Amino acid sequence: MKKNLQCCLLLLPALAFFGGCATHTRYVESTGPRTLVTGDINVQDFSYAAEDMVKSLLASGALDKAPQQPAVLAISRITNNTTQQIDTDMLTKKIRVALNQSGKVMTTTTMGIGGIAEDPLAQGIQHEKEFYSDKKEPQRLPDYSLSGKIIEKRDREDNVRQVTYTFQLSLTDGNGLAVWEDEKQITKQGKRGIIGW
Repeated sequence: MKKNLQCCLLLLPALAFFGGCATHTRYVESTGPRTLVTGDINVQDFSYAAEDMVKSLLASGALDKAPQQPAVLAISRITNNTTQQIDTDMLTKKIRVALNQSGKVMTTTTMGIGGIAEDPLAQGIQHEKEFYSDKKEPQRLPDYSLSGKIIEKRDREDNVRQVTYTFQLSLTDGNGLAVWEDEKQITKQGKRGIIGW
């Protein structure tokens, strides 16, 4: 009996240790108040920037001036000028989805920088149709291209750290003229000991 009691007493600290290591994971809304705020660019930042940029672009009326409706939009280069390795599709995909759902834009996935299409299969199908078609209709070229840059600026004073991310976008028409431009800044502050940046 005494031996069993000793074994149980030895197991209790081990169970407490391993029980304390368990994580408690839960779902939270991606842009809700319970998400983590870090010094890095995160999903909330991309959502806020995309939402503001889409509202600005739609309100500008620039897309309404396309020769045909809905306008055709190609995505150009979005330059990551931050210290982080980020996928700029986190921004552009949100913008594309919102613009496509607005009915004012169709985005092309068969054109890309350097001839590299987002969807090579769709590009191949398009080329086959053009090659085998009796009616040689020219492919509808994009009315606009969307390009931009993400910039990071870090500051500190004493133990307070601040980082500002600037999202810049330009909509260029077929004549090479920027018909809409905007930028959105997101600034975060924290103390070094708390946030760790």
